[in-house]
Amino acid sequence: MRLVPASFLTAAFLIASVLPSRVWPEERPPNIVFFLVDDLGWRDLGCYGSPLYETPNIDQLAQAGVRFTQAYATCHVCSPTRASILTGKYPARLHLTDWLPGRREFDFQKLKNATIRPHLPLAEVTLAEALKQHGYRTAHIGKWHLGEEPYGPRAQGFDLQVPRWNKGWPRAGYHAPFKLAGLEDSQGSYLTDRLTDEAEKFIEANQDTPFFLYLSHFAVHDPIQGRADLVQKYKKKLARTQPSSEPAFLLEGNPDVAQSFSRNQLAEFLLDPQWSGFRLLPERTVKIKQHQDNASFAAMVESVDESLGRLLKQLRVLELEERTIVILFSDNGGMSAANFGNPTRVIRDDRLDRAFSTSNLPLRGAKGWLYEGGIREPLIIHWPGHAQAGKVCDVPVISTDFYATLLEMAGLPLRPSQHLDGVSIAPLVQGADQLARQALYWHFPHYSNHGRQSPCGAVRAGDYKLLEYFENNTVQLFNLQTDLGEQNDLSRTMPEKVTQLRSQLHHWRQEVVARMPEVNPDYVPSNGS
Repeated sequence: MRLVPASFLTAAFLIASVLPSRVWPEERPPNIVFFLVDDLGWRDLGCYGSPLYETPNIDQLAQAGVRFTQAYATCHVCSPTRASILTGKYPARLHLTDWLPGRREFDFQKLKNATIRPHLPLAEVTLAEALKQHGYRTAHIGKWHLGEEPYGPRAQGFDLQVPRWNKGWPRAGYHAPFKLAGLEDSQGSYLTDRLTDEAEKFIEANQDTPFFLYLSHFAVHDPIQGRADLVQKYKKKLARTQPSSEPAFLLEGNPDVAQSFSRNQLAEFLLDPQWSGFRLLPERTVKIKQHQDNASFAAMVESVDESLGRLLKQLRVLELEERTIVILFSDNGGMSAANFGNPTRVIRDDRLDRAFSTSNLPLRGAKGWLYEGGIREPLIIHWPGHAQAGKVCDVPVISTDFYATLLEMAGLPLRPSQHLDGVSIAPLVQGADQLARQALYWHFPHYSNHGRQSPCGAVRAGDYKLLEYFENNTVQLFNLQTDLGEQNDLSRTMPEKVTQLRSQLHHWRQEVVARMPEVNPDYVPSNGS
C-alpha cells in the first residue's frame, strides 16, 4: 500500500505512540542507514532550492538533522565516488578513477585514458567489513558498480545483496519486468519502490541487532522513467507554471583547447546553424540544460523521497528512530548534459527529456565536469541525540569522510591506515564550525561521456578552487565564496595563488601515486571538432 508522502511520518507517530517502549542495552551501537541517490544534483531537493521537485520527507530529515551546503563527491561520475565512500580513500589512490568498466578510446582524444583498476580491491577493509567485525548485520540493496563477481558486495562485507546485478544501471529500466536476479516483480512494479520493499524487510528482520543498510538507489540515473502517477502530477504542475524566458540550453566550451570562447561568444553560437541540434558540436562544445522542467525526472526524484519517507516511518514504528543514524548523499552531480559515449549520437528535439535530466544552476557544469555542478552534492545527516536539529553547515566535506565519521558516531575505533584520505565530520554534526584540513582534491585522467572536457584535476583550499587540464596544461582559478557559478577566472590576475595551488595539487598526486594519461599515438586532429 502506498501512502501519501505527507502522511508517512504522521501515521508512524500515531502507531508508535500506542506501542510499549523498548529498552535497549546501553552498549548497543546505533543502526546506520546510508541512503545513496545516483546522479542527484545539488539543487534537486526542496530544501536545496528546487523550484519544481517536491521532497517533503527529505526536507523533514534536513529539519531534524544537519544539512551541508558544501559537500563533495570525489568524482563527477559514479564508481570512483562509491569506492571512496566504502574505503575512505581518494579514487586516485585506489586507481579507480572512472566509472566501470570505463570509457572506450577514440581517435579524437589527444590523450589516452589512464588505466583503471576494474574493481574495488578485496584487500581494502570496506566500511561494511569494519562494521561487520563489530557485530553489525549489513545489507547492500540497489546499485553496486564496483566490480563484477567475484568482487561484488558479498565479497566486500555485505551479508545481503539485492539484486544480484553489479552493473551501474537498471538492466531493463525502472518498470517491471526488471530482469534482475534476486528481485521479484509483478506487473506495474516500479524499481525504486521494490528496492524500498527489500530495505524494509531487512530492517524488520534485523531490528534486534545493530544493522548497516546501504540503500543505493539506481534512481535518478537514466533511463529517465518516472512512475506514471507522478509523471502526470508534474505534467499538470508544469502546465500551471509560467515558462521561463531564458534559453533552455546554453553552450559549455572546453577551456583547454587552442580556441576558447567567452560566454558572450558561446551565447551567439546558439544562433549559428553549425551549433544547432543536440549532438557533439564544433570546437568541443556541448549543450547544458538550464531549467528544471522534466516531468519524468521530477517523478523519479519524488519516488526517491517517498522511499526515504517509508524507511523513516518504519524506523519510528519499530522504535528504532532514536537509535539510527541516517545519511542522504549523491554520488555525482545532476545530468544536465547528455551522454555522448557514442560520439555519433544525435538526440531528436522530441526526446530531450530522455537525455537531459535536470538543471544544476546556479552551479556551473554537470555530471562529467569538475565544475561545481559535477561534484557538489546534497548531504543531510541525522544523528539522534547528537545533531543540532535544523543546522546548516557550510564547511567543505567530501565522500572520503564517511568512513571515519560513521566509526566515530558508532563509538568504534578508527582505522587511520584504512581511511587515509578522510576525516571524521562528526564534530560538524554536533555543532563545530571548522575542520583541520588544508584542501580537497580531485583527479580524473579520462575523457567523460558527458562532455568534451580534457582530462583534468582540481584542488580546493579555502575559498579558492584551481582546475588543471592535462592536454595543454591550462588552468582556471575561481573564488567560490564570491563566484559560486565559476564564471570569473582569476588565473591571470592571481598568478601567485595559481602557483601555490598547482604545486599543492602536484604534490598530492605524487603522494597518492596518481596515474596520468599518456599521449594517444592514434590521435587524429581532424576528428577533434
